Amino acid sequence: MDRSTAEQRRPVIVITGAAGYTGMHACRYFAKLGWEVAALTRTAASVSELTSLAVDDENTSSAVGDHCCITPYVCNLLDKKRLSEVIRQIVPDYVLHLGGKNSVPESWQSPLLYMESNVLSTLYLLDVLRSFPKARIVVAGSRLKTALQAPYHPTHPYSLSKSIQEAVALSWGELFDQSVMLAEPCNLIGPGPSTGFCALLAGYVVRTERMKGQPVTDTAPFRVSSRHAQRDFLDVRDAVRAYGVLLEQGVPGRIYPVCTGRIVELGHIVERMVALANTSIPIQWGDAAESATMEPYRAKELEEMGWKPTIQLGQSLEDMIQYRRAGKEGTL
Repeated sequence: MDRSTAEQRRPVIVITGAAGYTGMHACRYFAKLGWEVAALTRTAASVSELTSLAVDDENTSSAVGDHCCITPYVCNLLDKKRLSEVIRQIVPDYVLHLGGKNSVPESWQSPLLYMESNVLSTLYLLDVLRSFPKARIVVAGSRLKTALQAPYHPTHPYSLSKSIQEAVALSWGELFDQSVMLAEPCNLIGPGPSTGFCALLAGYVVRTERMKGQPVTDTAPFRVSSRHAQRDFLDVRDAVRAYGVLLEQGVPGRIYPVCTGRIVELGHIVERMVALANTSIPIQWGDAAESATMEPYRAKELEEMGWKPTIQLGQSLEDMIQYRRAGKEGTL
């Protein structure tokens, strides 16, 4: 596409990990803004999930195809040749890098896979984007990172991979004068195919509802490690809006917390979700140490740019349960 006509065309954004939990919300959000969304997914099987996205806006096309806002591309980020071909075909103005692996337990089983998926894929993507110096790039990092300084004390391979990803992304941007920003989201919740704590609990609630009338002994209790462990929970739809703000207003080379700044105990989350159920929900409480408690962060820089969370915790939890009651696992 001729860059001289940039002023006459809609913004073009590449979203990696487009068929994932956050990725699907991001595709819908930027399509509703009227942007051209190039949705990168690793396998052809994920394309059907992207084509199911509907843009609930009468002024925005909701289909996927030649004349629509969302165009899927099958592209493994570790395939450097294919990645280069796709990016050069798209000619992006913006890039939202959500692709990668994010399971702590799985990272213990496949640590090298996590290094490849989170570190090498980021480097390959940024290297291809050197040919597009005007592209603004947001890389989604993690609050679970650990400091890359001696003595090294990574808590798990996932943490190590995200720490290295952050370091190489910002360093690459500095070395090659690329507009790279890091977003560090807290625990994301809301409707969609998530595998986080709240999503697992929502799924358990719905499965238990469907077994209503059967003996309680037929349902193993949902185990919570600690009633008093604390987290910051942000709706994924608010997080995607924050990424949009960073893409347009963020300062390259900076790290931006994406969070509410409010800490909630897991016990409170469980009580609210159990209250939404239409049957008794068995819960088993653990006694894990409170060392897992996370200190609150404020998204001060984002707030100064005009962003703030708009979806209340209760709405997010209700939407998660309704999503699973509707049987939409894997789609939006």
